[in-house]
Amino acid sequence: MNTKIKKIITACALFLGLGLTAGGVSAAEDTTPVITLGTSLTASQKQGTLDVLKRALSDSSSYNTLTVTGSDLVTYLNPSGSSFTSSSGVWSSAAIEKNSSGSGINVRILNYNGQNNITTITANQYRNAAVTAGITDANIYVTSAIPIDGSGALAGIYKAYAKSGEKLNQKQITAAQDELNTLSGITKENKGKEGYSDAQLNNAVAGAKKEMAQKGSNITKNQIITIVNNQIENNNLTNVITNEQKQQIVNILVEIRDSGALNSSSFKQQASQAMSAIQKSAKGIFAKLNTSENRNALQKLWDAIVNFFTSLFSSFSK
Repeated sequence: MNTKIKKIITACALFLGLGLTAGGVSAAEDTTPVITLGTSLTASQKQGTLDVLKRALSDSSSYNTLTVTGSDLVTYLNPSGSSFTSSSGVWSSAAIEKNSSGSGINVRILNYNGQNNITTITANQYRNAAVTAGITDANIYVTSAIPIDGSGALAGIYKAYAKSGEKLNQKQITAAQDELNTLSGITKENKGKEGYSDAQLNNAVAGAKKEMAQKGSNITKNQIITIVNNQIENNNLTNVITNEQKQQIVNILVEIRDSGALNSSSFKQQASQAMSAIQKSAKGIFAKLNTSENRNALQKLWDAIVNFFTSLFSSFSK
């Protein structure tokens, strides 16, 4: 009798073990897109938002939905200094679908009824924040039924990862939020200023993160300052970004270092992919950075010297 009981227990254990293993594999390989919907949407707005986001998905035949509430804003965004409450309204929504390895973060802000209602956060700011938060290789689509800053969509993205079992590091989320707020503020301060674009700023920050990842988590603040100075120069922002704004950028990069983001083996690649995507989205701006008009004075002087001696030797050889 005892032998039979032992056999039954063993069989049950094996069955449960196989079931748990199969379930674990299934969850890990689940690539079903997730659509997050703000809790303040009316029934009509909710359907309209679903329609907009579903059209953007590569395959909308199957997807999961979740609702983003004021409490989610408190959970994910308040640690960085925001002051949301559980009764705060949420309208901006998002769709997230996993992409192939090495593809990076792709972000599109979608019009709702022909209008871009995300008033504050840009696609490049979402992209940089996602990289810092630890998100990898994903397509992110954002929209809103009413004009709004777009914070709800970001909280929804973080919640979607938590629900899928890929909970993100809260320190990185907080750093991502501080980064987003800082870059958004700098863009607002420089709005309309000649020689400035949000793409240049975000490209500089993505480039800085890539360089930081190359040096590793032991990178010093002085090294970060040097990287920031170089990236600002490379993106032709030397005469635009103020010393105060430069210090703000240094501060968020130090926070990113301290959040543990640089410990990820994929961080460098994701930052590099972010740079490529930013430059691709603003080809006209970055093409100008490679012209002679935008080279620094030392490069121009060197070009003049080379041209002088080239002409001189050419005249002797005739």
